[in-house]
Amino acid sequence: MRLYTYFRSSAAYRVRIALGLKGIACESVAVDLRPGAHRRPDYLALNPQGLVPALEDGGAAIGQSLAIIEYLEETHPQPPLLPRAAADRARVRSMALAIACDMHPLNNLRVLNYLRSPLGHDEDAVDTWYRHWIAEGFRGLEEEARRASGDGHHMFGTAVTLADVCLVPQMFNARRFKCNVEPFPTLRAICAHLEALPAFARAAPAAQPDAS
Repeated sequence: MRLYTYFRSSAAYRVRIALGLKGIACESVAVDLRPGAHRRPDYLALNPQGLVPALEDGGAAIGQSLAIIEYLEETHPQPPLLPRAAADRARVRSMALAIACDMHPLNNLRVLNYLRSPLGHDEDAVDTWYRHWIAEGFRGLEEEARRASGDGHHMFGTAVTLADVCLVPQMFNARRFKCNVEPFPTLRAICAHLEALPAFARAAPAAQPDAS
């Protein structure tokens, strides 16, 4: 199994966490987004979307972080990242998708770069855009986590789920862009607990071989 990753990609960060939680050995291949390595013909042949992460397993090549994590959940079901009950699984997916589909795409590197050029917005405007969508997304997640967490350490119940796997990378990005996360004490407490767990710590951007 081989993961194409970039140390600061929050989507790749999610997959690294899932791999670590499930104890799956995986070769890591760095794809540096800054010079555009993800647009090279050899990488596009593997992943035509030209995004990270991508996972190779046997003859299969899979893009999109949540599709990869669902694949890992199906092929390596222990420990589970989704609850047993259908309604509970849906709630966890809902929180994960709020991050992966509503928050992250608006603040993805290619979106931020498009705001800069060709649209011509300066860094203050780009940062304002970023912080607005973080606050919008975290506001709803704060309330959902307050209702769903069983111990104040997890987004849902008392065990790590897909929602936790998505939250930690998004909080990392929020802090990196100096977003005000003080209004979200539940999310901050959950992240503080999760970030201390070995699988989360090993997946952190600063711990990656390509970190710079």
